[in-house]
Amino acid sequence: MIEIVKPALEHLPSYKAALERGWSPDNVRLMDATREQLAAIEKDPVAFLADLDDPQAKGGPISLPDGKKVPRLPGFRRWIWDGEASGSIGFRWQKGTAELPPHVLGHIGYSVVPWKRRRGYATEALRLMLDEARAVGLAHVEITAKPGNPASHKVILANGGKLVERFFEDAAYGGAESLRFRIEL
Repeated sequence: MIEIVKPALEHLPSYKAALERGWSPDNVRLMDATREQLAAIEKDPVAFLADLDDPQAKGGPISLPDGKKVPRLPGFRRWIWDGEASGSIGFRWQKGTAELPPHVLGHIGYSVVPWKRRRGYATEALRLMLDEARAVGLAHVEITAKPGNPASHKVILANGGKLVERFFEDAAYGGAESLRFRIEL
């Protein structure tokens, strides 16, 4: 059974083991993010977990891939779980609107560990996260994916997503072409 769980100390050893196997929960920063998370877990596991759940945006600013600092949005991360860490899915939003600042590519981002891909984990995790998105009152969520990532397109479409535009990402994210999908809630 696939579920999404709030990151907790009881799940942390399995999550840390996935990072140590070379998986990254961040599709943009990849191994830099993995190293940072492992260091944060080593330094203070409780603070690491607390930083993953910030629906009031009380944490400090966020560093973009180009090093620029921007205010944190409300958001939280859930771990994809089947008895062990199978990936990560995050949700972020702005209070009172479904719009996002230009530096935020989408409301939801996810990553499944390589050894569990192509088994429906991302599709189910996204379905479950949409319930969480509905709970904050958004009319829709947007999710982006690269044109060359048909697996992610399939996940989004299976959850009711519709392609709304092709665009070029901000230079901070590499300026590559991307696709924006919308899922009405």
